[in-house]
Amino acid sequence: MKFSFRRPFSARRLSLLAFFSFAFLATSTLAADRPNVVLVITDDQGYGDLSCHGNPVLKTPRIDELHADSVRLTDYHVAPTCSPTRCALLTGHWTDRTGVWHTIAGRSMLRENEVTLGQIFSDGGYATGMFGKWHLGDNYPFRPEDRGFQEVMRHGGGGVGQTPDYWDNAYFDGAYFHNSKPTPVEGFCTDVFFDYAKRFIETQAGAGKPFFAYIATNAPHGPMHAPPEFAKPYEDQGLNVGLAHFFGMIANIDHNVGELRSWLEEKGLAENTIFIFTTDNGTSSGAKIFNADMRGAKGSEYDGGHRVPFFVHWPAGGLTGGRDVEPITAHVDVVPTLIDYCDLPAPEGVKFDGVSLRPLLDGKKVADWPDRILVTDSQRVKDPIKWRKSAVMTSDWRLVSQEAGKNGKPKHALYAIKEDPGQENDVIELYPEEAKRLINFYEDWWAELEPTFSQDARIILGNPAENPSTLTAHDWITVGLTPWNHSHIRNGENKPENTGHWNVEVETAGDYEIELRRWPKESGAGITASLPPGEDVPGVQAYRARPGVAIPAAKAWIKIGDVEAEAPVDGQKPSVTLKVTLPAGPAQFDARFLGPDGEVTGAYYAYVKKL
Repeated sequence: MKFSFRRPFSARRLSLLAFFSFAFLATSTLAADRPNVVLVITDDQGYGDLSCHGNPVLKTPRIDELHADSVRLTDYHVAPTCSPTRCALLTGHWTDRTGVWHTIAGRSMLRENEVTLGQIFSDGGYATGMFGKWHLGDNYPFRPEDRGFQEVMRHGGGGVGQTPDYWDNAYFDGAYFHNSKPTPVEGFCTDVFFDYAKRFIETQAGAGKPFFAYIATNAPHGPMHAPPEFAKPYEDQGLNVGLAHFFGMIANIDHNVGELRSWLEEKGLAENTIFIFTTDNGTSSGAKIFNADMRGAKGSEYDGGHRVPFFVHWPAGGLTGGRDVEPITAHVDVVPTLIDYCDLPAPEGVKFDGVSLRPLLDGKKVADWPDRILVTDSQRVKDPIKWRKSAVMTSDWRLVSQEAGKNGKPKHALYAIKEDPGQENDVIELYPEEAKRLINFYEDWWAELEPTFSQDARIILGNPAENPSTLTAHDWITVGLTPWNHSHIRNGENKPENTGHWNVEVETAGDYEIELRRWPKESGAGITASLPPGEDVPGVQAYRARPGVAIPAAKAWIKIGDVEAEAPVDGQKPSVTLKVTLPAGPAQFDARFLGPDGEVTGAYYAYVKKL
């Protein structure tokens, strides 16, 4: 508001000034009182991949410090793989309800109707930032910047070097997507993501605004690459290169968590910041050393696949002291819990599958907590299959199941988890009524969710928020090999069963330009060109350190709904462009290169622009 100082203030002006001054102070006080939230989630790090949980080799002193002064969920469950956990964590809904039951093949895109924590915090007046691994869609309307996150620094796909990621990224240096724009970076990926999170936090704290920082590391997901100084202690113990670098990545995460917590203390922010540390599924590699007496690992329906750490620390809220919460909890509980603690407006018309854990975390009603039944499963198929790799869980029981076999009946096993944490003794014959109770719960759960499975998530074409759109083979709907990382692209898979289509929605009818490429635009390589191996990095062989083979391509062909087009290919050129007129609406989008002798190679990259 602009005031003139050429004449005395009127009483009305003084009243207005006083009102707005009070409103500003009240808003500032409210912002200062509301807790900030930092949520750190790592990738493929299991319950046993921490020294505070008993790992005899790995050392995580800074996370151990957090563990020692946090409230810990000791029976906290997620999905057995990446994207399914993230969708539930961010929406409070069962993974199969959201359309995200796989990590590739078009089944890792979070349906547009789902409301994320980013949107909830943003609507509640928070600044929101997302750093690292998103893995819920790389195109509009699925990107974090489309789902409520105001500041974003992320890689593409499910990991650095996966197909939607910037070409030839390999954990060190490269480029990531900063607010949708490819941006060069220097350093190890985890260091970069924590650094950008600190920049975001400092900016928001300086503006007096509460913040939600979602830091989702791709580490320690494979391929196994760690800064040499973090991997060396484990190499010196004689561990193979993969495991040494797996532990090295975790040691680097530990360092970053410690540095961030110290930095928050220095900035005066730690007292009123809810700091959460968790992981997205069971260990991918650490079970060879230590698995906290659990059966199974990443991808498994047994506890080793989905029981993971969850530590929450908030001094101003009394969440300190190193206290364990034993009743069973899950990823779907995080959204309602943070809504409760941060006094956020719940999204209208949304019913969560989880519940607020505030009574448990505050330690007030543990004895009165109800006996809950939770479900997790590992689908990793085109369409969900009833009972596939499922676990129906209570604090006392695990019903572990497999889909129906040749006899048409699913296979069930029941474990008394407190007496049998390794899930070795099936007691279903001894407790048939308990098994029946859990089976009946699952039957009702499945019946509720099954009608939603046909609601395909669709990449929207022609929206100004992303024009052109870059579609990649990572999201092909296919039953063959999905080329989900850069080594697959370099291998040049060209069997008919290794092609697929994208599910798209043409937002507005009109003329579209479709640019097909075998290599991504930033490579500059010709369609039929081979590529030399790229530079390797510490650890196992990088995706890019493999030769890129040539493919035969004489003709390019596309079909979008009922619209079909083709054009000859000049293999020395990096792309071939086709122009088509498309009606609005949902469509299946196929794009292929056809060789002179009938060879078929899917167009790994398609750039679609509304003219």
